Amino acid sequence: MRVLTPHCLSEALDLLAGDATLTPVAGGTDLLVSWPHRPKDNLSLLDLSRLHAELAPMRMTDGHLELGALTTYWDVITYAPIAGEFPLLIDAARQVGAIQIQTRGTWAGNVANASPAADGVPVMIAYDAEVVLGSRRGRRTVPLCDYYTGYKQTRRAADELILAIRLPRQRRDVHWFHKVGARQAQAITKVGVAVVHGEAGWRVVANSVAPFVCRCRNMEAALESGLHPTGPEELRAIVVRDISPIDDLRSTADYRLNVLARLLYFAPFMPGPANA
Repeated sequence: MRVLTPHCLSEALDLLAGDATLTPVAGGTDLLVSWPHRPKDNLSLLDLSRLHAELAPMRMTDGHLELGALTTYWDVITYAPIAGEFPLLIDAARQVGAIQIQTRGTWAGNVANASPAADGVPVMIAYDAEVVLGSRRGRRTVPLCDYYTGYKQTRRAADELILAIRLPRQRRDVHWFHKVGARQAQAITKVGVAVVHGEAGWRVVANSVAPFVCRCRNMEAALESGLHPTGPEELRAIVVRDISPIDDLRSTADYRLNVLARLLYFAPFMPGPANA
């Protein structure tokens, strides 16, 4: 096993440009979960822990909230300006493991790990987040909703590093997030959903119901057209076109579909008999 620890961002990008086998590591919380089962003979890690000055800053500009790649969940929980405009970031951060994980785990790591059950990714997609990628070839941004191409597959090239996550500031009047797990805390998501409504329209984003966290575009279109459901079955018929749940150790495909439909039906923003 090799561990390379660059002292600055420029050095990190040089190392990535010269070695396509390097895996960037920030908080390391996902790495440790897979550690017992991961082959280590050819493991090459790029330790980003010394790049806080360049990758940790979190700032609110006139147009965006920018989370540097080393921004932790706890950083967001304790950053007062976020609560008014991006409350779901705080809601999701509090769902990520115990406080020990929240103080080490990073938002960029949650994106990079590409888990279908990622707790932070749905709310970021709902807020129209973009991923800022950097390499020796330059910088580019990718909408987070388009970042995943398959299970554990992303658009990041081997020589690129996630530099930041950028969320546009805009007026929003609906912010809603719900996670269903085996228990109230420290549980992997069985079904999760984030819903936001603002200047850009409706965003409905689900996790643990597809190979990667995904927007439910048919449900968004139904909400835009003035959906007024009379029961969960009506929403099930819509959202089934957006997701592809599976049976696994934590749940079944049918359970996930039914729960997602019921969560949306009984959500406080949904017009209809449930909220009459």
